[in-house]
Amino acid sequence: MLPLFPLNTLLFPGCYLDLQLFEARYLDMISRCLKEGHGFGVVAILDGAETGAAPSAFTPIGCEALIRDWQQLPNGLLGMRIEGGRRFEVRRAEVRPDQLTVAEVEWLATPDEAPLDDAYEDLAVLYQALARHPLVESLGMQEPAEGRQALGNRLAYLLPFSLEQKQRLLRLDDDDERLDAIQQMLERLQGEATN
Repeated sequence: MLPLFPLNTLLFPGCYLDLQLFEARYLDMISRCLKEGHGFGVVAILDGAETGAAPSAFTPIGCEALIRDWQQLPNGLLGMRIEGGRRFEVRRAEVRPDQLTVAEVEWLATPDEAPLDDAYEDLAVLYQALARHPLVESLGMQEPAEGRQALGNRLAYLLPFSLEQKQRLLRLDDDDERLDAIQQMLERLQGEATN
């Protein structure tokens, strides 16, 4: 069973997220993950909150979170940087007495990285512009995307798409489909901005 950390966002493979932990259920979960050498799952909350009782609904597609760094923060909380690993689909979930949600998951296929070509040059340029943003730099994600998978995941993660749109992008197995969908979403956003 994979422990889940429901958040108000989605994580994508190869992308980074900083967390601050203070709830006992998540501190215990992280301790177990570190001792046993595995990650946990991040899913997005559909109904409920990040703190208190376990959310009653979350996205069926999530991303494995690999712990890359942790430290005690000046505010006394545990700070942690995670990196997105494999995608998964939740098959069955249960809430334990401590309100930690665990799930049986099916790991989704990870295609081989395909090189970028001229067809996605505009998206690569857009990512280079996003990579100069201080938040992206602070996460250590400013390096150029090496291939289609990396570019699609980073853009899906960083662009201001709705949770529903991000979930659709995370579900896609084909890198070209993901990049084409991102291009279409951006065109719709631009169309809305000019109207």
